[in-house]
Amino acid sequence: MEKINILWADDEIELLKPHVIFLENKGYQVDTINNGDEALDLLDQKNYDIVFLDENMPGLSGLETLKMLKTKKNIPVVMITKSEEEYIMEDAIGSQIADYLIKPVNPNQILLSLKRILDNRRLVSEKTTSNYQQAFRQIAMDLSQIQTIDEWLEMYKRLIYWELELDQLENEGMNEILSIQKQEANNLFANFIEDNYRDWLHGKSAAPLMSHTILHKKLFPTIQNNKPLFLIVIDNLRYDQWRIIQPVLENHFRVDEEELFFSILPTATQFARNALFAGLMPSEIKKRFPDKWVEDTDEEGKNLFEEHFFLDSLKRAGLGNQKVNYTKVTNHAGAKKMVESFNHMMQQDINAIVYNFVDALSHAKTEAELVKELASNDKGYRSLTLSWFKNSPLYDLLRSLAGKNVQVVITTDHGTINVKEPSKLIGERNISTNLRYKAGKNMSYNNKEVFAMTKPEDFYLPKNHINAHYVFARGEYFFAYPNNYNHFVRYYKNTYQHGGVSMEEMIIPMVFLSPK
Repeated sequence: MEKINILWADDEIELLKPHVIFLENKGYQVDTINNGDEALDLLDQKNYDIVFLDENMPGLSGLETLKMLKTKKNIPVVMITKSEEEYIMEDAIGSQIADYLIKPVNPNQILLSLKRILDNRRLVSEKTTSNYQQAFRQIAMDLSQIQTIDEWLEMYKRLIYWELELDQLENEGMNEILSIQKQEANNLFANFIEDNYRDWLHGKSAAPLMSHTILHKKLFPTIQNNKPLFLIVIDNLRYDQWRIIQPVLENHFRVDEEELFFSILPTATQFARNALFAGLMPSEIKKRFPDKWVEDTDEEGKNLFEEHFFLDSLKRAGLGNQKVNYTKVTNHAGAKKMVESFNHMMQQDINAIVYNFVDALSHAKTEAELVKELASNDKGYRSLTLSWFKNSPLYDLLRSLAGKNVQVVITTDHGTINVKEPSKLIGERNISTNLRYKAGKNMSYNNKEVFAMTKPEDFYLPKNHINAHYVFARGEYFFAYPNNYNHFVRYYKNTYQHGGVSMEEMIIPMVFLSPK
């Protein structure tokens, strides 16, 4: 391994000779200098891995040297000083030092600082890799034995935990291993859904919280008359994306509870979000509101009556006397308008906000070359989500709520999955256009790659023809027609889609927050 080069600038450097020898015996290369000006000259002549910088040098002070150094190179600096005065520490830290040591320092302090700064990434990488290698074997064993809803929820949490941990490393091999393990998990998860989904809907086995039950069972019982409720539905928000924005929100809120629930099938806005607000399955919505249900193949908007469904749901829950404000945000202008109506919202009992950004991001991934490049994988997709959130009007609204006497609940309608494998499907011209599910008649497909519902009425799904049925792509598959097949596959492969059966689409978060 190449020696690490250290530049140490201190006007009493001769007194530190034992420290220098100690480091050289540990395998480090140390160049010494006794003033700031010559230190800056050396930095122009040679590449260093780290700089030790005395704060109190005659001539150019340590802080002055530090500021000039930072304009030249992005290099870790350890500030060493006799002074414990707070303003010096603040100035140094504000100039982005890597560490701060108070004289007299002993050799082990120096060594520890070096290890922490320079070896931290390697040590963390090695530890994380080793831990995942151990977890991999346990996950593989546990996957073969999963039988319950709770076990699947726990497994998904474990997989996302390791995905986020491995995001911090530059180890493509480990990421590839985890990706393969997630594919296997999704295959088994699809089997689990196929075996149990119908029984859940008909009460033949204990069901998880689902789109049509989550508000009535989990949210409505918590509503307090003296606190405005902000129910924020971020369209397409996956569990891993929630975990990425969680640390940002924890600067302002406590996470009181995190609940994972199941999106209904299809995991598509028309079905899952209407079911969420109505507290009913799609065929029940159609029966109760025949003039407000829009068929899948119709051209008109399919989520135009969410507010109406929500008010009806509240009424059935005995909450019909609540003052309700419903806001749907589909663009930046609408988002700014939402923030401007803050005072009005604080006067309401319940504020339901549908924020349609992550959905737009997933569609942009399909259509925009730049977004395709920035979100070429789940790590990039999460990074874009975090960047958006930190700079969004939604975050502005949430910061305004911090410290207020309010309830805040963040949830979603369904997730998305990065599709990788085409699945050939043949059908009539009037079948639905979604890439992850199809509704129609006379469809031909590969049975191993889909979950088929030949009797949609058994799954509380409407059908517009007596012979119509639904098929849902499993795992990373997406439907492709034989006509113009290669072009279609190139265009949609490695894009984010929803509507089918996967952990990413179906296992989604509801989070209860209270302002700090």
